[in-house]
Amino acid sequence: MARYGMVIDISLCSSCYACFLACKDEHCGQDHLPVAAAQPQMGHRWMNIKDIERGKNGRVKVASIPIPCMHCQEAPCEKAAKNGAVTRRTDGIVLIDPVKAKGQKQLTEACPYGAIYWNEEENLPQKCTMCAHFLDAGYKEPRCVEVCPTGALLFGDLDDPNSEVSRKMADAAALPPGNEGLRPLVKYLNIPGMMVAGTVFLPDIKECARGARVTLAGGGSVMTVTANGFGDFEFENLPPGQEYTLTVEMPGYAAWKTTVKTDSHWVKSDIQLERL
Repeated sequence: MARYGMVIDISLCSSCYACFLACKDEHCGQDHLPVAAAQPQMGHRWMNIKDIERGKNGRVKVASIPIPCMHCQEAPCEKAAKNGAVTRRTDGIVLIDPVKAKGQKQLTEACPYGAIYWNEEENLPQKCTMCAHFLDAGYKEPRCVEVCPTGALLFGDLDDPNSEVSRKMADAAALPPGNEGLRPLVKYLNIPGMMVAGTVFLPDIKECARGARVTLAGGGSVMTVTANGFGDFEFENLPPGQEYTLTVEMPGYAAWKTTVKTDSHWVKSDIQLERL
C-alpha cells in the first residue's frame, strides 16, 4: 500500500490558478461518495492560493503559496471530530465523512491552516480529499497535480525511496515552519523568508557598481552574490531573527560593511563605495 504525499515548490508557482480551477472542475456539482459531497460553487477554496509580499523601500516581491489540506497524520480535525467523522486511511489521506460530519462546524475551527470550509446548504465541513476517488480508480495523481504547468506540485508514494516526491520530501518543511509535529503529508520547498537586498553605486564615476561582490555571513553560513548591471543584489528566504555581517567589495574601492538583523526585511537602496 502506498503512503501518499505532496511536495510544493513555491519558487515554481506562477499563480496561474490551474490547480484551483481543476479542483473546482472535479468537485463542484459532483458528489464523489463516500469520499466527499459536492463542493459548492462559491466560498470554498480546497486549493487556496495565498500571496505573500516581502521586501520594502521599492524592492517588493510576491510569492504564491498553494494551500490544500495538509493531511496531517496528527490531525487536529480528527481529534475534534465526533462519532468518527474524520478518518485517516492506510495511505495517509485524511477524509471528512460527508454523512457523519453533518453539523460538526467545530472542524472548521480545528484546522490551523484554515483548509476546512463550511457548506451552509449541506450543514457540512468539507476540504481537499487529495482526489481520493480519483486515486482509487487507478489514476496516479490528483487533478491539481495533473494540470500544474510548472511542476510546482509533486505527488507520489513516500514509502518508495526511489520516487521523486520521497527524495524531495527530505528537504521540505511544514507550512508554516514549526508545524512539523502535525506530521503533514504536504510539505514545501523554498518557503518565503526574510530578504536582504540593496543597490550599490560608485559615486566618483556616477555609475552602478556592476559586478560588486556581496557577502552575507552569519548563522554558520556564508553566501555570496554578484551585483547585476543595475548594481542590485539580494538574498532571499533567510530565517527570521538572525544576525549577519553584510560586506560589499569592488576592486579599487574600500569595502563597505554593516550588521544586518532579519527581524524584518532589510533593503538599502543607496550603498555607496569610496575609491581607495
